[in-house]
Amino acid sequence: MIVAEVLQELKQTVAPGVTTLELDAVAEDLTLRRKAIPAFKGYSVAGRVFPRCLCVSINEEIVHGIPSNRALREGDIVGLDYGVIYDGFYGDSAVTVGVGKVSEEAKRLMEVTEQALYRGIEQLQDGKRLGDLGFAVQQTAESAGYSVVRAFVGHGIGKKLHEEPPVPNYGEPDRGVRLKEGMVLAIEPMVNAGSYEVEIKEDGWTAITKDGSLAAHFEHSVAVTKNGPFILSKLS
Repeated sequence: MIVAEVLQELKQTVAPGVTTLELDAVAEDLTLRRKAIPAFKGYSVAGRVFPRCLCVSINEEIVHGIPSNRALREGDIVGLDYGVIYDGFYGDSAVTVGVGKVSEEAKRLMEVTEQALYRGIEQLQDGKRLGDLGFAVQQTAESAGYSVVRAFVGHGIGKKLHEEPPVPNYGEPDRGVRLKEGMVLAIEPMVNAGSYEVEIKEDGWTAITKDGSLAAHFEHSVAVTKNGPFILSKLS
């Protein structure tokens, strides 16, 4: 719930002229006010430490953009990926939003990516397999003429930010890990308007589309229950 509340505030803060560092400051302030801990700030991978509490990825940036003095511009699309630690457990979610008036193509990419997220979540049923989820996401994106990123995937989440199993956004039905009641997964389609190939910028974190095409990213943390999927990172 904290993650959902903070992302809602951030969506309303996004506007032309706002810097990504200002968005990060808002996120950190709202996190601390809720007695939570930013999950990403200080997160380390292979000796690299992420310096901020919010990932902000603009246009061709797919994920892991580092907040800076870069100002948002009219027509940009911006991915906001945010997580917290509260009472020993992690929450993680992401949205992509338009800055002011955006192109119809950008709108469509965001709509399809969010739709792919929910098509994937529908597959989180006790007894189904991860391949069912990946297939649903992939089919939704590719049938719209887009591609799903393969270099990055979703993940289990709980007392660590990234737990087993990895959750690809592509796959074949009835393949892969079998889903069981009690599992909690971060489902996060990353969809490119062009090729699925990616590159990493010099900062060692920011992933961009290799062909410079637009990218969108949506994510929810979801529990598998006996009654189907329960979205933990959504406003009630």
